[in-house]
Amino acid sequence: MKSEAIKEKNREFFRLLSKYLNFCPDGIDGGMIEEAKSACGVSTEEAYRILFSGIMDVYSDRELRSGWISRTFRCLDASVYENDPYRKTVKLPSVADGEWEFVTDSYKPYEAFVYNDPEEDGEGRIIPKIGFFEREYVYPAVKQGGREWMLITPNEIETMKEPVARVRGSVATYGLGLGYFAFMASEKKEVDSVCIVESDASVIRLFKKHILPQFPNRDKITVIHGDAFLYAREGHHHDFVFADIWHDPSDGCEAYLKLKGLEREGCEYAYWIEKTIKLYI
Repeated sequence: MKSEAIKEKNREFFRLLSKYLNFCPDGIDGGMIEEAKSACGVSTEEAYRILFSGIMDVYSDRELRSGWISRTFRCLDASVYENDPYRKTVKLPSVADGEWEFVTDSYKPYEAFVYNDPEEDGEGRIIPKIGFFEREYVYPAVKQGGREWMLITPNEIETMKEPVARVRGSVATYGLGLGYFAFMASEKKEVDSVCIVESDASVIRLFKKHILPQFPNRDKITVIHGDAFLYAREGHHHDFVFADIWHDPSDGCEAYLKLKGLEREGCEYAYWIEKTIKLYI
């Protein structure tokens, strides 16, 4: 069981990290990194951690630095994610339909972002997964009214790996976005069909016109304009169901619990960022 001291330190670190990510995720730049590396004789990652500790005024807190900060920040290889099968296959045009639009955005060099679900160690510390690149990383995104709903970023790619590894047979996925999960599932020989359930007609039109024709295994895919909760209640048979109808944990907890209550025997289920959502329940 977590000690109260560790619980409080978890809360303290998440408050600090949330402040940094929300207000100054690009507060560290290449010049600062090089200066810190030269002055301290450390790696790029360690320089980043030192600079973060200084910006957030916790450099003297050895417990926070060793237990959390040293395990949170990672320098990632942009080429790994740029060579993702979806990224290499699908070329996203800049188009719009109503409130929905396909756009291109980017992370600046050294800009911090969440790249995976957090993990809990054996003593109860919750360790976020925060990454940065040493160069600009350009990524496709779909927005509704200016709000990003799906980004083909490390977070999307990493948090989909586990459900993609498990997917098989007849598959349903709740939520469309840019069709990343449907693409990855359709590429597997173990998958016979993929049914996408999406509630917004505009994003379906954009997807069918501009993205689906680029899928090598598009014949496996069917798109239904409908409500995921109603579809789940209707009792359609699938071997595997993946749900991704929330933006983040703030709107995901209620929907997650509701869908969990609609699970049926004989079907395997997976939920986007489930580990993160469970921390908020």
